[in-house]
Amino acid sequence: MPLQTSAQTPVADDDRTPRPPPSRRDWLAWAGTSALAPLSPVLAPLLAGCGGSNNPGPQLAATMAWGRQAIRQAMQASQARAASVALLQGERLVWQEAFGVLDDTSRAPATPDTRFNVGSVSKVLAALAVVVLMDRQLLELDAPVVRYLPQFTMLSPGYRDITVRHLLNHASGLPGTYPHHLFAFAPQPGYAAGLEAALADMHLKHAPGAMAVYCNDGFTLVERIVLAVTGQTYPAFVQSALLNPLGMARSGYTLQPLPAGSFAHGYIGNLRQGQEFVMGYATGGLCTTPGDMMKLAALLMRGGELDGQRIVSKAAVAEMGSAQTQGMRLNHLTPDWHGGLGWDNTLQPGLDAAGFVAWQKSGSTMFHASDFYVLPQAGLALLLTGSAPGFKPGPLAEGILLRALQETGQLRTLPPKVSVATPALATISSSAVDALLGIYGCASRPMKVASPDGQQVDVSIWSTKAKDWEPLCTGLRLCSDGWWWSDAQPRTQYRWEQAEGRRYLLAREPAMAGHYGVTTPVAQQMPRAPGPLPPAWTARLGSTWLLANEGPDSIPLAMGAGAATLQELPDLPGYLFWDDSQFLRPLSADRAGMVVQVPHNAGRDLVELVVQTHDQEEWLNAAGWAYRRQD
Repeated sequence: MPLQTSAQTPVADDDRTPRPPPSRRDWLAWAGTSALAPLSPVLAPLLAGCGGSNNPGPQLAATMAWGRQAIRQAMQASQARAASVALLQGERLVWQEAFGVLDDTSRAPATPDTRFNVGSVSKVLAALAVVVLMDRQLLELDAPVVRYLPQFTMLSPGYRDITVRHLLNHASGLPGTYPHHLFAFAPQPGYAAGLEAALADMHLKHAPGAMAVYCNDGFTLVERIVLAVTGQTYPAFVQSALLNPLGMARSGYTLQPLPAGSFAHGYIGNLRQGQEFVMGYATGGLCTTPGDMMKLAALLMRGGELDGQRIVSKAAVAEMGSAQTQGMRLNHLTPDWHGGLGWDNTLQPGLDAAGFVAWQKSGSTMFHASDFYVLPQAGLALLLTGSAPGFKPGPLAEGILLRALQETGQLRTLPPKVSVATPALATISSSAVDALLGIYGCASRPMKVASPDGQQVDVSIWSTKAKDWEPLCTGLRLCSDGWWWSDAQPRTQYRWEQAEGRRYLLAREPAMAGHYGVTTPVAQQMPRAPGPLPPAWTARLGSTWLLANEGPDSIPLAMGAGAATLQELPDLPGYLFWDDSQFLRPLSADRAGMVVQVPHNAGRDLVELVVQTHDQEEWLNAAGWAYRRQD
């Protein structure tokens, strides 16, 4: 939402400097084989004239020239070996092109038929599958999940209030992402069933419907609902109900190995890796091509009709593309985000700033990054994908679409860059400044707010390498627009807001193409702990824990995940500090619970810590990953 740009996501450094092995919090920032199907006669024109890797058609020459250059620059910066793009204009696929090679060894060129794992772009297809079942009267969006999964249970009684809609709009309150066997080099069946079983020993992190916090677990639970109401596995249902009718013959889920040379390889350093299997099918498992995704985009732009037949109702497509967050209590903290059913944004702010409605969904896996746009009124759609987690498709996709709108005569000029001129200073009392000070928690690295003089504010962030605070933004002063600006770092401004008894730190900065600003809640002020840590948890402080339940085909293990620490920060006594990222409070001698409630992206993927004993040895379970104490 931009969901892959927070501190949780390991992104390739521009200078490619070494960095420490990633930990659990890094993997959780990410969330196939299909039978050949005949191409629908209505969709056949979408492939006309696009059989090669570079056949642009008669229009949008300037847009494509800019896009080619930008894509190649992004590939070089991220070390992506391959990238691929498709642009739909009305009924025509006007641009379909692949870049780079499948791998450094064979040097086989990527083509428009090369498949990429598109990660969380898969959520659009999951939401579409659910509304198809709604059309068939097999489920209701606002019915509780337990109606369809009567065996589903959690430790928090509020789980009974989770609805199907909550799963699709990220408002369920589920912890976030179940990482066990999510990414591997070989198929690992049973992932969705494993999540459902694991949730029985977890609490909710907030009341269902209270806020939207990005949540992969909700979409994984959709797989269980589809199985319950149709008798088909989720991949089988999507294949028969959507992929086959749409003629998406190069799309599916990674149920078995793909033929050699048909997919883009991922790399760890300079070592080529095998095929990436993503076991969370609904939340991030689609393997596809940009050209195939334009068939899905065409269906959505046509309001759900294909070849004279309805795949899904017009009302259901409209519901997917309608903002879902208006009634949520903390919606005012995320004014630039209008999440839909499966969509990150139903009014993507970059296109909205230019006067156009755009439905947008980004997605990343361990080895790929993608962005998907549908502009239903302007008649444009695009998917851009690249074979590196540090590949940044968002600014490129936005830039391509803005130029396409200009070149087709729908946009007179490209919007100007947002100003970063500092407004006039405002006055504030030292007591008001003092109220802002302290430690702020989120799902990743915490922050510290301090003041040198009762007027200026400095923001620091926790350094996982130095195990200490490092400056993030210094010399912030309150200005007349209500934001705190720093002369040294004027691109990012900060603001504090209170909601439901909590104080939140918000950040605003120019986004993507740079012609608009985006406001995002980044952390929650931590209150003083009600008391010291109990002796059982005090005895575990300073310990290191090793990941022990991932198999030999685990991609996280191959990429260096495996160790996490448990400590107590002197700045915030009474809280456990897990994996250099999250604060928790003990619920008992053998369980510690989640304590932050931050909407949007900074509150995602929280964990409970549960102590278990195996052969008189303590283990820690964190959201499905089991750790042995190092000593």
